[in-house]
Order: sequence, then C-alpha cells, then structure tokens
Amino acid sequence: MINRERLTAKLEGDFVVFLIGMRINQPLKLHKWLPVAAAMPRMLKELQQQPERGLLHAELWFSRTILVLQYWRSMEQLLAYAKDKEAEHLPAWRAFNKAIGTDGSVGIWHETYAVSPGTYENIYVNMPPFGLGGAGALRSVAEANRSAAARLRATKSARADLRLP
Repeated sequence: MINRERLTAKLEGDFVVFLIGMRINQPLKLHKWLPVAAAMPRMLKELQQQPERGLLHAELWFSRTILVLQYWRSMEQLLAYAKDKEAEHLPAWRAFNKAIGTDGSVGIWHETYAVSPGTYENIYVNMPPFGLGGAGALRSVAEANRSAAARLRATKSARADLRLP
C-alpha cells in the first residue's frame, strides 16, 4: 500500500541498523556465489519466524551487489544470533570460508550502527512502509516537524523524555 502523505517513523528506545551484503565479482562462477546468495533468505526466514531473536524488519535488494538492510532491537540480540550454533548464520559463514575464503570470486561485507533517540530522522512520501517505517511506527509529518532539523529536535526531545544520557 502506497502512503501518499508525508510520514515519519519512530522506534522507541535504542535500536541497531545492520547493513549486510555480498558482491558477485565473478558472475560466471555461479557455483561460488549462488550458495552465498541463497543463505541470506534462509536466515531472514528463520529470524522472521522467531521474533524473540530481535530482528524488527529487513529489506533486500538483489543485483550484482546484494544488500540487506536490517533493524534490530539491540546489539546484544544481533551478536547472539551471529554466534548461535543452532541458527542458520554460523553454517553459512563456515561454508563461505571453506568454499570461497579470499579467492576473490565473491565479496561480503557488513556495517553495524547503534542508534538512539535524538540521533536519527527520516521522511517517506508516496512510499509503502519501508526501512525504519517498516520497523517502527509511521506518523503523519506535522507542521512542527516538516524539516529534517525539526524531526531531529523531536527525537532529541524523546531522548530527554526517556532521561537518556
């Protein structure tokens, strides 16, 4: 559903933004990159079926570089999933290291950001729930917070209300 109004999203408390992906460096080596590409949907399915693990929302893009944008409730939950011997992540990581390692055929990367109230802002126009708007609560942009600076002030105010440092 496309929301035609100007919306902003809020997520209560601290959260984590996790970007992870892969780059197909040698497209003809299907046997190298296809198993890597197939691992992430399995992990996302597992995480969506077990919301107690802390994944709040994920978006996936597929091209030569595959990108997954994830929102997590906490850094502790993200790290616990990464180390869980019963979860999909560790077998996928081991398989990557065994089959590819540093041979150059497939690149992988990730970036992790800890976010707290007062340190983010966003806007969505003519969009379905997306990104933080899929993880948090969407609200109409009021006249008082029409600019990025005003939205940042609003999240800083929320930070003060929570009495966070």
